[in-house]
Amino acid sequence: MKVVALVSGGKDSCFAMMKSIQFGHEIVALANLMPADDSVDELDSYMYQTVGHQIIVSYAECMGIPLFRRRIQGSTRHQKLNYRITPGDEVEDMYILLKEVKRQLPSVSAVCSGAIASDYQRLRVESVCSRLGLVSLAYLWKQDQSLLLHEMINNGILAITVKVAAMGLDPMTHLGKELSSLDSVLHKLNKLYGINVCGEGGEYETLTLDCPLFKNARIVLDESKVVMHSSDSIAPVGFLHPISFHLEYKAKTSSICDNNSVDHERVGLLFEIEGDCFHSSDTLQSVADASSASHLLDDVPDDRLQISCSRMQNTFAISCWLQDSRDTSSGLQDDLKTVLRKIESELLGRGYGWKNVLYIHLYLADMDDFALANETYVSFITQEKCPFGVPSRSTIELPLLQVRSGNAYIEVLVANDQSKRVLHVQSISSWAPSCIGPYSQATLHKEILYMAGQLGLNPPTMTLCSGGATHELEQALKNCEAVSESFNSSISTSSVLLVTYCSTRIQLEERKKIEDKLHGMLEEMRHSKKDSSSKVLDTIYLYIHVPNLPKGALVEVKPVLYVQENFDTEAENLHDSSKLHTPTYWGFQHEDWHKSCIQKCVVNGNICAVVLSVTNELARNICSSLRGNQISEEHLELVSKFCICLLNEALLDSACCWEDIKSLRFYLPTSLNITLEAASIIFSRAFNELAESNPTVHVDRFFNLIPVLGAGRAPTSMDDILTCELFAQKS
Repeated sequence: MKVVALVSGGKDSCFAMMKSIQFGHEIVALANLMPADDSVDELDSYMYQTVGHQIIVSYAECMGIPLFRRRIQGSTRHQKLNYRITPGDEVEDMYILLKEVKRQLPSVSAVCSGAIASDYQRLRVESVCSRLGLVSLAYLWKQDQSLLLHEMINNGILAITVKVAAMGLDPMTHLGKELSSLDSVLHKLNKLYGINVCGEGGEYETLTLDCPLFKNARIVLDESKVVMHSSDSIAPVGFLHPISFHLEYKAKTSSICDNNSVDHERVGLLFEIEGDCFHSSDTLQSVADASSASHLLDDVPDDRLQISCSRMQNTFAISCWLQDSRDTSSGLQDDLKTVLRKIESELLGRGYGWKNVLYIHLYLADMDDFALANETYVSFITQEKCPFGVPSRSTIELPLLQVRSGNAYIEVLVANDQSKRVLHVQSISSWAPSCIGPYSQATLHKEILYMAGQLGLNPPTMTLCSGGATHELEQALKNCEAVSESFNSSISTSSVLLVTYCSTRIQLEERKKIEDKLHGMLEEMRHSKKDSSSKVLDTIYLYIHVPNLPKGALVEVKPVLYVQENFDTEAENLHDSSKLHTPTYWGFQHEDWHKSCIQKCVVNGNICAVVLSVTNELARNICSSLRGNQISEEHLELVSKFCICLLNEALLDSACCWEDIKSLRFYLPTSLNITLEAASIIFSRAFNELAESNPTVHVDRFFNLIPVLGAGRAPTSMDDILTCELFAQKS
């Protein structure tokens, strides 16, 4: 991609340009925001470094590419973490600047910045990029600061300190020093006082005088003076004011920055961008239009629509699909719009909206329609409609048409409060795959972390890693771990449930290696943790066989984590299961072999996760008339009742009840040749009988039937007659 680089003059923005080039992008322009008054060195800004701005003008000549600058008119008016468009805010200056760059250089499609740890700055850059249709590149994001500092020094960045504001840093001693000479000092202060060695806490700022990108000239600072901003005895603050400087020209040589795409008529030229940031009427109008636009129809005119809504607790579930869809001529877009409209209508009818949604499962009949599905999806679920953060999402292909459903099937998990915490990093980085669009990497609610489905994508390039399914799985797990670490957690110790979707393109011999790779990676992660005494949850595993995955991936991993500083895998308030009388229904009696059907994870007496697998052999034990693998609707009814009995027993043993269930999925293999409509009737009847036989059991239609090619507890045996996935949390 052709990139405009946001530059402050500091080491981070310069190194971010070098990393962007390393990953195949082209820097074609620079963009800088400077004080309105040339005599001012530093602004009271949460966004921009301005110390040393007098020298930035030389960057265009040093690098041989155009520099666009704008004087900052706005101030910090919107101080909340998630930025909303605010006329007169300093972020609007960046918007106007980059908008003009894009107008003059239409080929620019990305913006790179030096964000390392500041969510405040990253989110604002991403907001501006989203409004302008640009991709945010942040290759320093979440990287180890000690390693970054050494990498910058070793890769030829010559930078000096121009501001210090931390305990142990003295303006008279440390200002104007080269970064390389302060390496040991910064690491010593990190151990003593915990300062950020890259200055991410505002401990110091730098000015780059030379680096490999400066192919034409280096900057020589001739004269400067120290200006004391604060003479605090513990952490004095001072900055370096440049008085005079000159350029020292280099011999003409090939450079890391050489490319044929730079507009040579603009090379070395300076462009100052003007305009009023206090009246962004075009932007405000577009947002108003987006916010006021509603896809809601009072009556969705499709009698094929089926919707399932669970009992309203702290969270509740809604699922929607098209039933008995013999005519598929309507296509994915029409079907998806119909389903999304119906869910939106249901949410609004309950007094909620997309802002309350925690997680979305998007099931498609054909993954070739993935781009079209996204286009439709984003017309409903926008960041403007989700001020508390957009929901996380998993997308897979299901054999929907084989069971006479439509082209799209959606499940949403909804919270009836606003306490969710969302991680939505849209910048391409080396940290984890970006989510460019209205879905997030993870959503935390009531101590449960719902993570988006993770593919084996190499984060800096956003391409699938090569080497087959096990290599993709390894990268996907690394991506999961990067996301979980943002919540001070780990998939190796805190996963309650780990679902792995496996594409049909995986050969049988490779499927045999997937389980070993998964368990081996998790064990390695546990051993790598500094606190080896941390407790480990008894994770349960589920493998789902599906036709296809996004980007043609072979595997997709979807973890659910319990996130709490201190937890017990043994619940304090659990009943003693040896004394517990478990009610029986339909004549099923507890037998020892039932244990072989179930995986269960219980945490703190308020969380219960269960995976229940009914193999062909177990189905024959349940259904005496069953021969081979041919299961009829009558057989499925017996199997469904058996599963409900075992789930009921597991809930009671875990001190939970049916009303605590957040999600309950029954995975139906298409080999059963039973439609969702028929299966829905069977399961509904079984649950109604359960409720009638026990007045203490209150059950709504809260289960979801998911058509799959296969499912099971191992990737080599995804051929169960029926697989159940239950997740419950006490209200």
